[in-house]
Amino acid sequence: MPARIFKNNIIDICETKPRVTIPYTVTRNVFKQEELEQIAGYDRHKDTPSESIRDNLKKLKPKNLIYELCPVLKWLPEYPIKANLFGDLISGFTVAIMHIPQGMAYGLLAGVDPIVGLYMAFFPTLIYFLFGTSRHVSMGTFAIVSIMTSKIVSTYADPNYGNTNLNSTNDEPLDQLPYYHYTPFQVATAVSMVCGFYQIIMCVLRLGILSSLLSEALVNGFTTAAAVHVLVSQLKDILGLRLPRHQGAFKIILSLRDIILNIPRANVYAIYIAIVCIAFMVVMNEFVKPWVAKRCKFPIPTELIAVVGFTVISFALNLGGSKYKVREVGKIPTGLPMPQMPPLELLSLVAVDSIAVCIVSYSIVMSMALIFAKKEYYEVRPNQELLALGISNIFGSFFSCIPLSCSLSRSMIQYLAGGKTQLTSVFSSAIILTVLLWLGPLFETLPRATLAGIIIVALKGLLMQVKDLKRFLKEGILESAEWIGTFLTVVIIDIDVGLLAGVIISILALYIKGLKSYSSMLGQVPNTNIYVPIKTHRFVSQLPNIKIFRYSGSVNFATSSAFKKALFSNIGIDCRLIRRASLCETQSEARGFNNGIRCLILDLGSIAHIDMSGYRTFLEIRNEMKLIDVRVYLANASDCVYDSLVRAVNLGYPSFELFSSVHDAVLFAQGQNEH
Repeated sequence: MPARIFKNNIIDICETKPRVTIPYTVTRNVFKQEELEQIAGYDRHKDTPSESIRDNLKKLKPKNLIYELCPVLKWLPEYPIKANLFGDLISGFTVAIMHIPQGMAYGLLAGVDPIVGLYMAFFPTLIYFLFGTSRHVSMGTFAIVSIMTSKIVSTYADPNYGNTNLNSTNDEPLDQLPYYHYTPFQVATAVSMVCGFYQIIMCVLRLGILSSLLSEALVNGFTTAAAVHVLVSQLKDILGLRLPRHQGAFKIILSLRDIILNIPRANVYAIYIAIVCIAFMVVMNEFVKPWVAKRCKFPIPTELIAVVGFTVISFALNLGGSKYKVREVGKIPTGLPMPQMPPLELLSLVAVDSIAVCIVSYSIVMSMALIFAKKEYYEVRPNQELLALGISNIFGSFFSCIPLSCSLSRSMIQYLAGGKTQLTSVFSSAIILTVLLWLGPLFETLPRATLAGIIIVALKGLLMQVKDLKRFLKEGILESAEWIGTFLTVVIIDIDVGLLAGVIISILALYIKGLKSYSSMLGQVPNTNIYVPIKTHRFVSQLPNIKIFRYSGSVNFATSSAFKKALFSNIGIDCRLIRRASLCETQSEARGFNNGIRCLILDLGSIAHIDMSGYRTFLEIRNEMKLIDVRVYLANASDCVYDSLVRAVNLGYPSFELFSSVHDAVLFAQGQNEH
């Protein structure tokens, strides 16, 4: 192809300066895509998976591999003591104070003994310190994960388990429940171990990116609905009732029915305790804490004050005695638990139920970790977080721990209190250890209504997320459908079913968004090689006898018909006329159906993917355009689209004339029209 001259203008438009036009001239050949790729040295060779793994292993030195797997070995020797130690100490002490009441409350929420919450603040937290990459998340118990674990515990644990089982003292078992001989500890630790295995498998398969499939609307609706589950589960402790356990669909509705029917049996002293606890927490959190925060960095340990205060009152007044009959936490063992593996046959029973727990716990950790990493400008590696959580959960499962996650409130307090690194968790664990070894029995007289009140107040942030629905309604119908569908399914049916429904709705919304496309005809900006949509730019002009069509989206088996329909609609040609043109005897007669078009250029710059169905659609269009004497050229393909086009040719499909840019195709078409 002979060299052609591109005459263009650079226009500098500024509100405070006059418009300056600088003419320039570029001379080069018109490039077809294949010629450009040869000149640029485009390499389409792709290694096989085994070759890629082998090359990566060669590049990775053993020392670097150790640092990658255990990040603490890299940052701890470089730890700036003067800059970080004091902040980590204060933050660790503050978080430990929060761990005590929250851990006991969330342990109770998970259907196991309150002491498990303190185990969670010690064993898996130390393991995460070794393998985690986030510096600010507070690992341990979390309300949503606890309630999801509680569902599995109530399904597979023995309903007639002895006095140490909180479910037997809390609730009256239903006769129709299937009988299992496992203890709540065994079920909870089995869930933790299975979650750990899942997370390690996900790490090996490099599936950390899957957390991004959980959209903001899905997570928001799910956590809000799960908070409703937590709220309803605490009503019986606030009322001091012993109610039957329900599992499966419509659990909340059945529980609310039982609560309403048994209100006359409520313990008024437990209600008084809960009301006073909630009122105290609200006043402290809404008024006192903000006032103190302006004058002191050390936050007031409101939850711990409530726990200690009501424990002392309960002990002094003997609230658990026959007079008041207020239900207390009960026996809390001292010391550390002996390592014990959950029954192997139980792992297969909880395997399916644990999938949702695994995904939710990881998603919550990643969400919080990314928030702090963005604020403090450091990197959080998703796959390493999977490894850290997996090892922590497996290790914790030997010590009576439920699945590990991070607390939103504790993580924020850890950050605001001056925590700089995960060394905070070491200092926090040291304080928790003293509680486990010596101070645990001091909390045996703590009323359960106190822990229920603490949990309900802590749910405020999650429950107030319902306000976000207004924002999602403004964002679009798909986002609002994700929120509403997930929320209603979780609340009405069950947590795991709701999560599955939310994921399905999210994927469908993503697919629908992918099917949406944008198409336009392009015109040339005067005296330039720039082509922009005609319908949104007033000062562009169409080239004579040449139509340029741009399509934004993918061209595949699902969208190829929409692509073809949009094309003919934009260029103003009726498909039925093309069929009539095939009956014409002469080419000049057939040209009467092309509306003066001699050349059609398809701009592929906004197309992300083309499959074989899409390529066959291109061929159909070219064949139909040929009937009315219109040439079809492709232009401006990205590398991945270019590879798809080359692959189609290699499979035996006819090739196209493909140009490196729209302007190259225009110049080539103009040259053809001149002949």
